[in-house]
Amino acid sequence: MAGDMEQTTEEARFVKQTRNFDIKRVIVKIGSSLLTNNGRGLDRTAIYEWAKQIAKLHNQGIEVLLVSSGAVAEGVVRMNLDERPKKLAALQACASIGQMGLIETWWSALIQHGIQSSQLLLTHDDLSNRSRYLNTSSALTQLLEWRVLPVINENDTITIDEIKFGDNDTLGAMAAAMVNADLYIILTDQEGVFTDNPRHNPNAKMIRQERAMADYLFDIAGDGGKLGRGGMLTKIRAGRLAAMGGCPTVIVSGAIDDVITRVVSGEAVGTLLTTNEHDKIIARKQWIAAHLRMSGTLIVDAGAARAVIENNRSLLPVGVVEVRGDFDEGDVVEIVHQDTGERLAIGQVNFSSNDARRVARERTEQFGKIFGNKEERVVMVHRDNLALSM
Repeated sequence: MAGDMEQTTEEARFVKQTRNFDIKRVIVKIGSSLLTNNGRGLDRTAIYEWAKQIAKLHNQGIEVLLVSSGAVAEGVVRMNLDERPKKLAALQACASIGQMGLIETWWSALIQHGIQSSQLLLTHDDLSNRSRYLNTSSALTQLLEWRVLPVINENDTITIDEIKFGDNDTLGAMAAAMVNADLYIILTDQEGVFTDNPRHNPNAKMIRQERAMADYLFDIAGDGGKLGRGGMLTKIRAGRLAAMGGCPTVIVSGAIDDVITRVVSGEAVGTLLTTNEHDKIIARKQWIAAHLRMSGTLIVDAGAARAVIENNRSLLPVGVVEVRGDFDEGDVVEIVHQDTGERLAIGQVNFSSNDARRVARERTEQFGKIFGNKEERVVMVHRDNLALSM
């Protein structure tokens, strides 16, 4: 595998510095362009090399979860197609065909190091629904307790546009938040995030470290490639989503020698996207805003609408005039204006739909009578868990 690109003396000194990571659990995401050797079938040599690096971490007691793209691309190669299909049925068929080879290759690469692995296929619906989210989390926790390495991919065989993650960068970020990962590593075909496209501008400089929420990162991000649906833009978005759970992200080239172990050891390769407490709140709002399917609807009066939109307040039960749908505490719901029917925001609700109906239009002091005991929940949706739509 190729080594680091040439660097200036100043950059080389920076790389030798270390980052202070305390890693007990790490998620590694590898994209299609790397896994399939730019469309020429699964690059088994590279996969076995990454598996060797993962095994080193595993043997050190570090828990590793792998998010692996490549199923559709492998299916395209196996079916001798000229390009990735555009029709949904053909994409689903390619995913079904390619997933067989993808998971078999990872199993073979990992088992030679004594590591058992498993396959976990997810859709956005699995993580936006509270019950499925908790079930998925429980399954992952059990696998890690058994020292089994989960290999996660989007379930492209059954997904439709309404429930697609759209890219495995996002899936990996949501998984990082789910399992409270300490580090999220995105392996790509670029050395990291640059100030400009290094393929076109030789003067582009690598951004070694930045806040995940830095707005200018979106301005310099590029588009996705031929095989993948990602690109640097989705990787930066994924870094923001991972920041929701306080998980830093490293975006780095998968072609760098021993890249995974070097990143985990703290070597300053690639671009590190950091987070702080304020950024966690911003990232959480963006994670909520990324939900495509709502579990229910809260209809609010004009006063509640003003409090949420104009005054940045939490949504109180007294302002909720109607509750629609069937949802659990912690699900993501939409907040709609009673008079205009306009969606004002979406947020993570603190009550189940049954309890929400009991406290709708009620003031906090009435909660004890309603529930028959002291009730600690006082807001329907907290402002930190609420993303405005307007």
